[in-house]
Amino acid sequence: MTQPSPKQSAASRAPSVADLEVKDPSLIFNSIWDSLEAEISRENLVFPKELILLGGAPGAGKGTNTSFIMDLRGLTCEPIVVSKLLDSPAARKTKDRGGMVGDREVIEIVLRTLLKPQYRDGAILDGFPRTPVQVEALKRLYGRMVDLRREFYGTNLGDRFRQPIIHIMVLFIDEKESIARQLHRGRKTREHNEEVRRTGIGELLEERATDNDEASARRRYQVFKEQTYDALQSLRTIFHYHFINAQGSLDEVRGNIVKELQYQSSIELDPRTYDAFRSLPVASQLAQHARQDLVKRLDHYEFHHTEIFHRIIKFIETRILPIIVRHAITGRAHVNSEDPIFEDPLALAMLIDIFSERGFHAVVDLHRQEIPERIDLKTGKIHCRTKKVWRIQIHFKGSEIRRGA
Repeated sequence: MTQPSPKQSAASRAPSVADLEVKDPSLIFNSIWDSLEAEISRENLVFPKELILLGGAPGAGKGTNTSFIMDLRGLTCEPIVVSKLLDSPAARKTKDRGGMVGDREVIEIVLRTLLKPQYRDGAILDGFPRTPVQVEALKRLYGRMVDLRREFYGTNLGDRFRQPIIHIMVLFIDEKESIARQLHRGRKTREHNEEVRRTGIGELLEERATDNDEASARRRYQVFKEQTYDALQSLRTIFHYHFINAQGSLDEVRGNIVKELQYQSSIELDPRTYDAFRSLPVASQLAQHARQDLVKRLDHYEFHHTEIFHRIIKFIETRILPIIVRHAITGRAHVNSEDPIFEDPLALAMLIDIFSERGFHAVVDLHRQEIPERIDLKTGKIHCRTKKVWRIQIHFKGSEIRRGA
């Protein structure tokens, strides 16, 4: 009987789990998930409420901007840097060649790290996902987090399984800039380490092989473009996607980050919480509408109440402005007036609106004081008149004068 060739035997035998995992990413995720559930139980599969997946071209400034992003989001736990998690000798050798560590190893260690209690409110995850398999794992993780929230909603564990939020943030620079920054970083690192070795002062920094060779730096950028960038792009229709131009100065990049990560309660709050007070107006909307209404009122004063409007302007110029100038350092001015023009409520409204348009905050209150005028000699009754004093308080930004060294 003819023995089957090794090739025929491999083709005819049943595929192993490892063979199937390569073809079906869901098997990788499911096997890891099932293992975690069996190990710590379902009610302890508590992942961060907010995940910021930080990706970027080599040299784009992820490390430089991580603490800045953490401050913006109020995160206090250390960022999760996948390259540091995967620090085995085999993984390091692969990374030094500019390659990628296996998907199963990456996914499992990332999930286990995300389950640590310190990350429950939120975490920055640097370097994940980077491949199509990792992208699929992220989608399935989000789906399981939503399922857990539904399962435990209304139970005594409900507040542990909150509405998950996932942000994809990509810091992008072009290939030329990336290679230049990688090589510059390599030079600075070598100079620093040489000085540490010479003087014995300070700590040695990690020297990346890709930072010391232009060809390696170029390959690393190509890996980013062909794998990481494409992987993150595929998630832009599912999660909150932020594409940051990191080509400019540090201030410009951080300005771009601030704009992208502005707080939006409709995105971040649980839907039930948001619905509870969504009928209340947002301050920025009120400010915008108030500004529009102010413009309309001022134009209305000019065209329909011209005489009194100009009297109020004259009053401000002659009676109030000189006092404001004298108190420019403190940012506060107080003026009392008995001018009967303020008997008209419209005059008070004009005064406040004019100051608002000029960037001041004006408050007016009426103080009444009884002033004795005469005594009735027959009855002995004291007749008084009411003195009205309008107390005007003006607040504004004072001078930033230096007060000592």
